Amino acid sequence: MTAQRSTSNSKYIKLIANIAAFLAACVWGTSFLCTKVLMLPADQGGGEFTPIEMFVYRFAAAYIILLLFSFKKILANNWRDELNFLICGVCSGSLYFITENFALNYTTAGNVSLLASVSPIFTIILVAAVFRTRIKIGEAVGSLVAFVGVFCIIFSHGEGFVIKPKGDLLALTASLSWAVYTMVVKNLIPHYSSIFITRKLFFYGVLTALPLLAFQAEPYHLATLFDLSQPKFMLNFLFLVAVCSCAAFMVWNLVINTLGTVTANNYLYIQPLVTMIAGFVILGENIYLMGYIGCVLIIGGLILSDKWNPQFGSKRLKKE
Repeated sequence: MTAQRSTSNSKYIKLIANIAAFLAACVWGTSFLCTKVLMLPADQGGGEFTPIEMFVYRFAAAYIILLLFSFKKILANNWRDELNFLICGVCSGSLYFITENFALNYTTAGNVSLLASVSPIFTIILVAAVFRTRIKIGEAVGSLVAFVGVFCIIFSHGEGFVIKPKGDLLALTASLSWAVYTMVVKNLIPHYSSIFITRKLFFYGVLTALPLLAFQAEPYHLATLFDLSQPKFMLNFLFLVAVCSCAAFMVWNLVINTLGTVTANNYLYIQPLVTMIAGFVILGENIYLMGYIGCVLIIGGLILSDKWNPQFGSKRLKKE
C-alpha cells in the first residue's frame, strides 16, 4: 500500500511539474511582447525604455521582492559556488537579456523567441566540446535541421530573401549565453533552494549591468512607469517582474529538479509558437512563409536531437 501511494504521489508530482513547465514556457513566450511595448518609441505608443534600462529595472525589482522572502541566507556555501552564481547571473541575466532586448529593436518578437529556442542545441555542442563527449546521431542531425531553420528565420523579414541579420544574430548570442548558464546551474540546483538560486542570479545580473546603465547616453525613463495617464506601462512592467521573472524562474528551477534538464527543455519548444501567435494577434506582426518553415525546422530539429537516438550496434549512451 505504501509503495502504491508513493508511486501515485510521484506521478502526481510529475503531472504538476509538466503543467508548470508548460505555463512557464507560455509566460516567457509572451514576455517578449511586454518588453517590446515598453521599448517602442513614443510615437508608436511605447515607453521608450532602452534595453539596459529594461533589464536593470525589471530584475532589480524582482531581486528586492525575492530578498524579502529569503533574506536570512545571503552568501553561497563557498566561494566556488559564489563564482558559479556570478557566471550564471551574467549568462542568464545581464548578457542574455540585454542582447535579447537589443535584438527586439532590430527584429520581431517572434524571431527573437524562435532563435532563443536554439539554446538546447548550443548546450549539446558546448557539452561535447568541454567534456569531450561524443555527439549522438540524433543530436547531430537535429542540430543541422535546427540551424537550417535559423537561417530561414534570418531571411524571413519580408518577401523573398531580405538580409536583416543584426537582430537575429543578437538573439543567437543570447541563446548561446543561456546555454552556458544551463551547463553551470545544474551543479548548483541540488545544493540550494529555487528562490535562493533565482535571487542570486538576479543580483549578479543587475550588478554587472549597472555600469552600462550609468554610462547610458540617453535620458532615463523610470518616471514613465508612474505616468497615471498610461497605466499599460506599469501593468506590463509588473507582469514582467512578478510573473515572468520571480514566478517563472523559480518554477523553472523546480521543474528542472523534478523532470530533468532534457524533459524540461522540451517545453521551450512551445515558447516560439506562443510568441508568434501573440505577436500576430496583439502587435500585428506579419508571419511570412519562411518564418513558418523556420519555425517547423527549429522545433523539429530540437525534438530530433532529444528523441532520436538510433543504435548501430553500440551501447546507447545515458542522457545527462
